[in-house]
Amino acid sequence: MGRARKSKTSKRDKYASFGDMADEADEDADLPKDEAGRRKIKRQYGELLGIRIEKLRGRILNRERINKTIEGIYFICAACLKVCHSLDDGFSEDPANQNNLCGACAKAQAAATSAAAAAAKESGGPSRRPTRSTRKRAAAS
Repeated sequence: MGRARKSKTSKRDKYASFGDMADEADEDADLPKDEAGRRKIKRQYGELLGIRIEKLRGRILNRERINKTIEGIYFICAACLKVCHSLDDGFSEDPANQNNLCGACAKAQAAATSAAAAAAKESGGPSRRPTRSTRKRAAAS
């Protein structure tokens, strides 16, 4: 009995993901080795978490010790919902760990806050009621 031949298309489909990985490796080729590794891990976190990124927004995913003094942190930015690393993207830490922001979003938020404060100052600030009562007191007779 003879063997049945396999079609060549099934073999190509089996290894189709290697082409995608080669393209990603070409993009990261001009980066230092450690930064390229962090990009790869960020991509993997994004694929792994998928739609759960919305649920985990602003939270820390992982902490890593780079050397004795430097700690790297993978987190999801609460504003832009991207997986970020503290060394690459900056890190604005929230004490409650619910609203961590990347450097770009923290700058944008600070600029928006200062612009809102400047606008409120120009408009005279919040309207205050006078501290004295406007009612006339009844004269004692």
